[in-house]
Amino acid sequence: MNLNNHIFREYDIRGIVGEDLTPDVVVLLGKGIGTYFRNHGATDITVGRDGRLSSPEIRDHLCKGLRSTGLAIIDIGIVPSPISYYSTHTLDVDGAVMITGSHNPANYNGFKITLGTESVYGEQIQEIRKIIESDVFQSGRGGSVAKDIIPDYLSDLVNRLNINRKVRVGIDPGNGVGGLTAIPLLEDLGCEVHSINIEVDGNFPAHHPDPTVEANLEMLKDLVRRKNLELGIAFDGDADRIGIVDEQGNVMMGDQILAVLARNVLIEEPGATIIGEVKCSKLLFDDIKKHGGNPLMWKVGHSLIKSKMHETGALLAGEVSGHIFFQHRFYGFDDATYVAGRFLKIVANSKVPVSQLLADWPKTWNTPEIRSECPDEIKFKVVTAVCDYFKTKYEVIDVDGMRVNMPGGWGLLRASNTQPVVVMRFEADSDKRLSEIQLEIESILTKELKILLG
Repeated sequence: MNLNNHIFREYDIRGIVGEDLTPDVVVLLGKGIGTYFRNHGATDITVGRDGRLSSPEIRDHLCKGLRSTGLAIIDIGIVPSPISYYSTHTLDVDGAVMITGSHNPANYNGFKITLGTESVYGEQIQEIRKIIESDVFQSGRGGSVAKDIIPDYLSDLVNRLNINRKVRVGIDPGNGVGGLTAIPLLEDLGCEVHSINIEVDGNFPAHHPDPTVEANLEMLKDLVRRKNLELGIAFDGDADRIGIVDEQGNVMMGDQILAVLARNVLIEEPGATIIGEVKCSKLLFDDIKKHGGNPLMWKVGHSLIKSKMHETGALLAGEVSGHIFFQHRFYGFDDATYVAGRFLKIVANSKVPVSQLLADWPKTWNTPEIRSECPDEIKFKVVTAVCDYFKTKYEVIDVDGMRVNMPGGWGLLRASNTQPVVVMRFEADSDKRLSEIQLEIESILTKELKILLG
């Protein structure tokens, strides 16, 4: 069978439906994933899916493969990815598979896998690939039952959160599955919720559900301004990432959201370790330290960060992309609905509007994530080549790609673990210096790309 090895990525298994993920390949993946579970002592798992058009058929083929290995399946239906993670903490199961294409285009889909309550990633994903290549699978006759756990989840979150006034908030799930949990939760918590694009539609007719792209937030900005709301909240397709715009319609970056949440956690837990990934602003790490916390810079990726949180005991972590992880009074996974509740609690108690929550931050100039297409086959090689060059000139942090500290700012280059792109971000103390740093790094990137592409 023609199996594209590039679908076995760092954090999940993901590819193009009908090309990489044909019905036969998905059944085979089910056998491989099921055998991986059985080899690690698992007998019962949950399977959930997002709202993509391909997800029901993929669920059917995947479960056929999973059941053939003897796994018993609890089908939790159309849910956000955080509900899949939640199921491993609250149901009597040994793991979970979430069918989702996350923030990828509509023709993609894939699988986020959890063993016990820990993400399966890296070499574990490659272990599944090797099982499939060996063509040796566990066998048995597994069954399947359906269970709706969203009501239990919402009840759990209502008990964990308390908002003491009616915050006026706009919500845009982008026709993903975030509205299934965020809207009822925030209404139960007493917020005045104004929502758009709430129908689950895998065509994503309004805009692509990726809140890191500012163009995808234009409808939310308009809603906030028209209704004179206090803030707007957006979700990605499977609702594990959050985007926020303030009352003026200005976008808060993921590291700014993290800083606001970190200040609040550090009031209760002085000295707590808080993790930010390598794309985060220097201001974030300085702010955590200023407010009595222990800042830690780490690699990009939800699986990698959750593992580092477990290792270090960090109470909070986050990414520029809007993945926010709460171990403080929560389960430790990235859940944009829960994060929305925590953020709104801060807003409810604040004496200033959202736009002023970080008014004491020094002025800096920065770029959003800049994604440049780069073939999967060479993306890591080109980052290594650029990193080696800059190590001869500046201080370089290489925990994940290259973060080079230069006079007056820094620049980042790393290979995406989920797409055929390299990712850049730049920050500086002036607009002029920002352009200079960006030009210096991009020129070396272009040079090394030409060499590798021949």
